[in-house]
Amino acid sequence: MQTIGLIGGMSWESSAAYYQALNQGVEKRVGGLSSARTVMASVDFAEVTALQEAERWDDVAAVLCEAARGVERAGADFLVLCTTTFHRVAEQVAEAVEVPVLHLADVVAQACRAQGVEKVALLGTTFAMSRSFFTDRIASHGLEVLVPEERHHAEVNRIIYEELVHGQVLDSSRRTVVGLIEELWDAGAGGVILGCTELELLVHQADSELPVFPCTTLHVEAALDRALGSA
Repeated sequence: MQTIGLIGGMSWESSAAYYQALNQGVEKRVGGLSSARTVMASVDFAEVTALQEAERWDDVAAVLCEAARGVERAGADFLVLCTTTFHRVAEQVAEAVEVPVLHLADVVAQACRAQGVEKVALLGTTFAMSRSFFTDRIASHGLEVLVPEERHHAEVNRIIYEELVHGQVLDSSRRTVVGLIEELWDAGAGGVILGCTELELLVHQADSELPVFPCTTLHVEAALDRALGSA
């Protein structure tokens, strides 16, 4: 089994979800007392969020590259960034280490194409929905990507940062997000990407008639495939 390097802390709720899912996945696939071989560096969410809001992306990259190098030195065979928004600097992180980085957008795009989806909606932070770094990477796989109208971005962002990152899962917010999914369905989306780990705490396949592509779940499955030699 290979050792999975995790760059976490963005948020700790997201990192906990990755860690739990990886270990549950190994237990299910291997059985017995088996658990995932992991090394994690957890950064300060407040620090990197402040740098993001100030558009200091070189400084964000410096923080995550240092975390990645530490995880590499600790024996990781490949790296996973436990975040969507901070994939903005994934290429810089990949250049800072010798081991491969399993890019979330590539994993999700492959899952969409495997289900025959050609036009997919993305829900995530305002930054992820309004910038092209993530949608362009998905589109490079031959997919068309839709996002909610800009007037909805602030509310989705509020739900993520004021509720979900603190472990608050509210039915009212679920209704709001499901309503947005239905609007995107009307706009032609054939599936919806939950482009933020915390959104997977709120919305599940049972809540939507559209195929739901949960980023963290897919990322974890791809990491397990690689770690266990079935990729």
